[in-house]
Amino acid sequence: MGRALGGVAAGGLPAAAFALTPGMAVMGVQVVVTLLAASLMQKMAPHCSFARWLLCNGSLYRYKHPSDEELCALAGKQRPKSKRDRKMNGMMEDKPLSVPRDINLQLDTSPITAVDALVLRYFLEYQWFVDFAVYAGAVYVFSEGYFCLVSPARETNLGVLWCLLTIVFSVKVFFMVMRHYFRSEEGGERSVCLTFAFFFLLLAMVALVVREDYLEFGLEAGLSGVTHNLEAILKPRGWEWTLPLAKLGFKLGLVALCSFLGALLTFPGLRLAQTHLDALRMAADKPLTHLSDSSFDTARLWAIVVLSLLRLLGTRHHLQAYLGLAERWVQRMRKEAGRIPALEIQQKITRIYCYVSVVSLQYLGPIILTLHCVLLLKTLGHHSWGLYPESPPVSPVAPPRPEGDAGEDVHAVVQEISGVLGCIFTPPFFRGLFSFLTWWVAACQVVTSLFGLYFHQYLAAS
Repeated sequence: MGRALGGVAAGGLPAAAFALTPGMAVMGVQVVVTLLAASLMQKMAPHCSFARWLLCNGSLYRYKHPSDEELCALAGKQRPKSKRDRKMNGMMEDKPLSVPRDINLQLDTSPITAVDALVLRYFLEYQWFVDFAVYAGAVYVFSEGYFCLVSPARETNLGVLWCLLTIVFSVKVFFMVMRHYFRSEEGGERSVCLTFAFFFLLLAMVALVVREDYLEFGLEAGLSGVTHNLEAILKPRGWEWTLPLAKLGFKLGLVALCSFLGALLTFPGLRLAQTHLDALRMAADKPLTHLSDSSFDTARLWAIVVLSLLRLLGTRHHLQAYLGLAERWVQRMRKEAGRIPALEIQQKITRIYCYVSVVSLQYLGPIILTLHCVLLLKTLGHHSWGLYPESPPVSPVAPPRPEGDAGEDVHAVVQEISGVLGCIFTPPFFRGLFSFLTWWVAACQVVTSLFGLYFHQYLAAS
């Protein structure tokens, strides 16, 4: 087959048919890096995983529940007989074992290993999501460096695609966890999610009503540019009356999206507040200058990136603070009077450990979502990192519609569609949209975390 292809190539096809244009070469490099990252993520996951290392590197330790024999020894009782012995003695009634609450129970600890983590609920989803976010960040860094060195004029940055996929998967992971809360038999979590969804709906409506002079998202300027570009396309067809409806529909959709994101970020914020307070308890023993607009935008981007990395450094302390809930629960139990079934002790301690992968998702998910919103804001909004001179943005121009057979001009049609979309969705629009979404995700985390701090500090303690 190779000889046949060689003969066809040598049999009269022009050499230009096999030549790659500079644009195709640049896109080829990006595609190769993307395929390489996807292949590495698939092949290296069983052997080298950042998510698995984060939980199973030996620095986190879990509390093991006591056995029936240990509880009986602490309570000064005889070991329970087996079911066969009870049947031989005529004791058919299986009475649950209970022990006094004030027994001197000391929990044993054990480092979390990869084998222990495999039985955790949603562990595989947690591992895949965090590893994908790491590879997406690596591809984005490569794309930024490549565009800085090569400076292609009209090429697509595939790092943007990875960031968009990471945001989509973040929402999917949050929705999976929220659906788990909605299936709870108690129903309290469902009420909390719905309450915060309605609250964030009102907050989003207020945020969109406030003038741009106070909240400088640039969303109105971006919408005005999109409306102006759409008017030039719709007016010749007599559809200009749909522009106000499209603008209103976009704002209503954005409000609905904000309410949905607020509901998804409710329990991650509450969990962050709880682990933050517990981490503080564990650690108890242990001038502004005037900036230009571009410099301010750059400083804001770097501030969010640095804060996200700082929160990532605190992952181990927050997860260990959560695992320490088992020891705190035992200490509270010892101060109470009465008896408690041994099975309840074992279930309570085991449940805390089995939930650690969900807590990891609730802690890392908002960080990943915020970070990739900022990366999209930088790239699609044509901001600068301030480390190297950025190439000036190229104004998109819609190419003329090609004449001829549509089947032969597929590439030209794709270029035409891309040019039209580039003329409609301009950098000011993406700048305003992702500025608002980044602010909104951060605001949801702040509101839910403050409520969680108040709840765990005062309401839950009372």
